[in-house]
Amino acid sequence: MKIAIIGAGNMGGSIARGLAKGSLIADSDIIVSNPSAGKLEKLKEEFPGISTTQNNAEAAAGADIVILAVKPWFMEPVMRELKLKSKQTLVSVAAGISFEELAHFVIAPEMPMFRLIPNTAISKLESMTLIAARNTNDEQNQFMLRLFNEMGMSMLIPEEKIAATTALTSCGIAYVLKYIQAAMQAGIEMGVYPKDAMRMVAQSVKGAADLILNNDPHPRVEIDKVCTPGGFTSKGIN
Repeated sequence: MKIAIIGAGNMGGSIARGLAKGSLIADSDIIVSNPSAGKLEKLKEEFPGISTTQNNAEAAAGADIVILAVKPWFMEPVMRELKLKSKQTLVSVAAGISFEELAHFVIAPEMPMFRLIPNTAISKLESMTLIAARNTNDEQNQFMLRLFNEMGMSMLIPEEKIAATTALTSCGIAYVLKYIQAAMQAGIEMGVYPKDAMRMVAQSVKGAADLILNNDPHPRVEIDKVCTPGGFTSKGIN
């Protein structure tokens, strides 16, 4: 299974690194293209087995799966340049571009397509990745889920749920980070060193996430365990 990644920016580069660290795709089956050489050189230093090129069409030509990780306004010209075939699978990371629009940009609108919404934690193999599918079969869907489960957790969703779920995941990670920043600032005001406050809050957030993911309770159940009547946590919650 050969995979081409078009774009080596934050998301494309992170996906390439995640695939290289995973067990399903060999480094030699990954090729990454980018207009400038700097990001490709850095990627090649980390993973010498990955192929790189500055020619998008060359990268896509021999690939089974083509992942487009370019800015939304570049999607149409890049896709028309690639001339993808119906036997290939297109994966778009452009959040705002629908399947209907993507179908207008390719020669074979009946080709299998996925829309992929990761978040920035994919660089640490901890992404919550949303996947929508069109013209695909169950085998293709399951492979895509396995591929991105190696970079965190993935979930198949209907396309019409992308806007709502993006707010929870791709945007949502920024909201969690904003909470960490705010709690850290509160700690600093109370005399805690910034670095210590940041680590305390970040570990608490990580612990809270593990409680939910490993035990599968409603958050209220875990909150009630901490909130003794008249205690400090109850006051803070209220």
